[in-house]
Amino acid sequence: MSDEDLLELMRADDESAYRTLVVRHIYRCQRLAVRVLHDSALAEDIVQDVFLQLWIRRADWRQTNAKFTSWLFRAVFNRCIDVKRKQRDIALDSAEEPADQQADAVTRIYQSHVMRRLRSAMTQLPSAQYVALFLSYHEGYSAKDTASAMGISVTAVESLLKRGRQNLRDQLKRDRLNVQQAFPDS
Repeated sequence: MSDEDLLELMRADDESAYRTLVVRHIYRCQRLAVRVLHDSALAEDIVQDVFLQLWIRRADWRQTNAKFTSWLFRAVFNRCIDVKRKQRDIALDSAEEPADQQADAVTRIYQSHVMRRLRSAMTQLPSAQYVALFLSYHEGYSAKDTASAMGISVTAVESLLKRGRQNLRDQLKRDRLNVQQAFPDS
């Protein structure tokens, strides 16, 4: 008996026609589902559900130009894709958001305030201290390179840096600002 004949009998509530269709196609449907899902237990559940829906909606079945097996394999494949999509969505939903590496807004505002005050405090330093600090911290010069650029000894540069940092600390302390707290990684 052809699949289409069995479907017509099934529409008339013939359970044996339904069982014959299931036995005829279940193995190939399960192979298809396992290939798509790589999970035999889940594949079995999907195939059983597709066949159950076929029985539940047997009265709605209409003969088309396509073969029954084309419809059946397409139904199994679509259900497998739906399950994979849901698994991916669940995996994405359960994935933790990566930690934001940027400081929060309050910290950024505080850092901005400290930087403005630090720049202002630097302009109040004696020019030699300013130049030594600028070349060392802003331009990344070594003490030797700073000494060469300023035409002084390395010891003199180290002294200027020490006095300049102390002067900045004193000025910022008066404003109750802590650069190390604002920029802990610096």
